[in-house]
Amino acid sequence: MKTFVQKVLFKAAPKEMYEIFMDPKKHSEATGGKATGNGKVGGSFTAWGGQLKGKNLALVPGKLIVQSWRSSQFKAKDHDSILVLTLEKTSDGTLLTMTHTAVPDYEAAVEQGWHDYYWTPIKKYLREKS
Repeated sequence: MKTFVQKVLFKAAPKEMYEIFMDPKKHSEATGGKATGNGKVGGSFTAWGGQLKGKNLALVPGKLIVQSWRSSQFKAKDHDSILVLTLEKTSDGTLLTMTHTAVPDYEAAVEQGWHDYYWTPIKKYLREKS
């Protein structure tokens, strides 16, 4: 099992970053991949047209998102991975700290995937929006 920790600075308020992850319409617009779900604890979600799915385990609006995650590549015997996003207000926007734990070893590409499918597209989305 692997654990990845990444820190990324976004030029947006924590509330806006929280909404990008929790609002399926904003999530889809920001990443370019279709998302579904709701922003409630216990609620299910999908991202990237169903390639990723999980449940919201703990939510503190504008501050914290904890979710179970699994990709369509996970084997049936694999447990869900756990994603923790913390959002800290900075003078320039938001410092997002992502901890993604219990990722199966064969899914190590997920580490780069966060940059390719989330951080880069979200930064582009925020630039184009402003």
